Amino acid sequence: MQLCNVCCEQTPKYRCPTCEIRYCSLGCYKKHKEACGVEDLLHEDDIIDKVPLQRLQLLGQSNELRDLLCNPHLRQLLRSVDGAQRKDEAMKAAMQEPLFVEFSDQCLKLVEDGATALTNPQ
Repeated sequence: MQLCNVCCEQTPKYRCPTCEIRYCSLGCYKKHKEACGVEDLLHEDDIIDKVPLQRLQLLGQSNELRDLLCNPHLRQLLRSVDGAQRKDEAMKAAMQEPLFVEFSDQCLKLVEDGATALTNPQ
Protein backbone atom coordinates (compact mmCIF):
# COMPACT_ATOMS: atom_id res chain seq x y z
CA MET A 1 0.00 0.00 0.00
CA GLN A 2 1.29 3.44 -0.95
CA LEU A 3 1.47 6.15 1.72
CA CYS A 4 1.22 9.93 1.49
CA ASN A 5 4.58 11.42 0.42
CA VAL A 6 4.15 14.27 2.92
CA CYS A 7 2.93 12.74 6.21
CA CYS A 8 3.73 9.08 5.42
CA GLU A 9 0.66 8.01 7.40
CA GLN A 10 -2.46 7.96 5.20
CA THR A 11 -3.30 6.53 1.79
CA PRO A 12 -2.83 9.29 -0.82
CA LYS A 13 -5.90 10.47 -2.72
CA TYR A 14 -4.39 13.37 -4.68
CA ARG A 15 -1.43 14.15 -6.92
CA CYS A 16 0.53 17.42 -7.09
CA PRO A 17 -0.05 19.01 -10.51
CA THR A 18 3.53 20.27 -10.61
CA CYS A 19 5.75 17.43 -9.38
CA GLU A 20 3.14 14.65 -9.22
CA ILE A 21 3.93 13.41 -5.71
CA ARG A 22 0.97 11.82 -3.97
CA TYR A 23 -0.61 13.35 -0.84
CA CYS A 24 -3.65 12.63 1.32
CA SER A 25 -5.20 15.87 2.48
CA LEU A 26 -5.46 19.64 2.23
CA GLY A 27 -3.05 19.93 5.17
CA CYS A 28 -0.43 17.86 3.38
CA TYR A 29 -1.04 19.80 0.17
CA LYS A 30 -0.38 23.08 2.01
CA LYS A 31 2.83 21.71 3.55
CA HIS A 32 4.00 20.38 0.19
CA LYS A 33 3.22 23.49 -1.86
CA GLU A 34 5.70 25.53 0.20
CA ALA A 35 8.52 23.18 -0.79
CA CYS A 36 7.29 22.56 -4.33
CA GLY A 37 6.37 26.12 -5.27
CA VAL A 38 3.04 25.08 -6.73
CA GLU A 39 0.42 27.80 -7.10
CA ASP A 40 -2.52 27.63 -4.73
CA LEU A 41 -4.86 25.67 -6.99
CA LEU A 42 -7.34 25.11 -4.18
CA HIS A 43 -8.22 28.75 -3.53
CA GLU A 44 -11.99 28.48 -3.34
CA ASP A 45 -12.77 32.00 -4.55
CA ASP A 46 -11.25 31.19 -7.96
CA ILE A 47 -13.28 28.03 -8.54
CA ILE A 48 -16.25 28.63 -10.84
CA ASP A 49 -17.48 25.09 -11.51
CA LYS A 50 -17.38 23.82 -7.94
CA VAL A 51 -19.84 21.04 -7.12
CA PRO A 52 -21.05 21.03 -3.51
CA LEU A 53 -20.36 17.87 -1.51
CA GLN A 54 -24.08 17.21 -1.09
CA ARG A 55 -24.47 16.89 -4.88
CA LEU A 56 -21.31 14.82 -5.26
CA GLN A 57 -22.71 12.34 -2.75
CA LEU A 58 -25.55 11.65 -5.18
CA LEU A 59 -22.99 9.91 -7.41
CA GLY A 60 -22.34 7.31 -4.74
CA GLN A 61 -26.06 6.60 -4.40
CA SER A 62 -26.71 5.96 -8.09
CA ASN A 63 -27.58 2.43 -9.19
CA GLU A 64 -27.01 3.47 -12.81
CA LEU A 65 -23.42 4.52 -12.08
CA ARG A 66 -22.84 1.39 -10.03
CA ASP A 67 -23.99 -0.74 -12.98
CA LEU A 68 -21.71 1.16 -15.38
CA LEU A 69 -18.75 0.75 -13.02
CA CYS A 70 -19.18 -3.04 -13.11
CA ASN A 71 -17.79 -2.89 -16.65
CA PRO A 72 -14.03 -3.73 -16.57
CA HIS A 73 -13.39 -1.70 -19.74
CA LEU A 74 -14.78 1.46 -18.09
CA ARG A 75 -12.73 0.84 -14.96
CA GLN A 76 -9.61 0.50 -17.10
CA LEU A 77 -10.43 3.76 -18.92
CA LEU A 78 -10.85 5.55 -15.58
CA ARG A 79 -7.52 4.16 -14.32
CA SER A 80 -5.74 5.26 -17.49
CA VAL A 81 -7.10 8.82 -17.18
CA ASP A 82 -6.23 8.96 -13.48
CA GLY A 83 -2.70 7.66 -14.05
CA ALA A 84 -1.92 9.74 -17.15
CA GLN A 85 0.74 12.41 -17.03
CA ARG A 86 -1.22 14.52 -19.54
CA LYS A 87 -4.76 14.37 -18.17
CA ASP A 88 -6.12 16.60 -20.94
CA GLU A 89 -4.92 14.21 -23.66
CA ALA A 90 -6.14 11.17 -21.73
CA MET A 91 -9.59 12.74 -21.35
CA LYS A 92 -9.76 13.53 -25.07
CA ALA A 93 -8.94 9.92 -25.88
CA ALA A 94 -11.40 8.56 -23.31
CA MET A 95 -14.18 10.77 -24.66
CA GLN A 96 -13.89 8.88 -27.97
CA GLU A 97 -15.17 5.77 -26.17
CA PRO A 98 -19.00 5.57 -26.08
CA LEU A 99 -18.91 3.83 -22.70
CA PHE A 100 -16.87 6.67 -21.16
CA VAL A 101 -19.22 9.25 -22.69
CA GLU A 102 -22.20 7.39 -21.22
CA PHE A 103 -20.49 7.39 -17.80
CA SER A 104 -19.67 11.11 -18.04
CA ASP A 105 -23.19 11.98 -19.15
CA GLN A 106 -24.68 9.99 -16.27
CA CYS A 107 -22.41 11.78 -13.76
CA LEU A 108 -23.40 15.20 -15.14
CA LYS A 109 -27.07 14.28 -15.18
CA LEU A 110 -26.98 13.22 -11.53
CA VAL A 111 -25.13 16.35 -10.43
CA GLU A 112 -27.32 18.69 -12.49
CA ASP A 113 -30.59 16.96 -11.50
CA GLY A 114 -29.37 16.99 -7.91
CA ALA A 115 -28.87 20.73 -8.13
CA THR A 116 -32.49 21.13 -9.26
CA ALA A 117 -33.75 18.82 -6.52
CA LEU A 118 -31.76 20.67 -3.86
CA THR A 119 -32.94 24.12 -4.95
CA ASN A 120 -36.56 23.08 -5.67
CA PRO A 121 -37.55 20.50 -3.06
CA GLN A 122 -40.97 18.92 -3.70
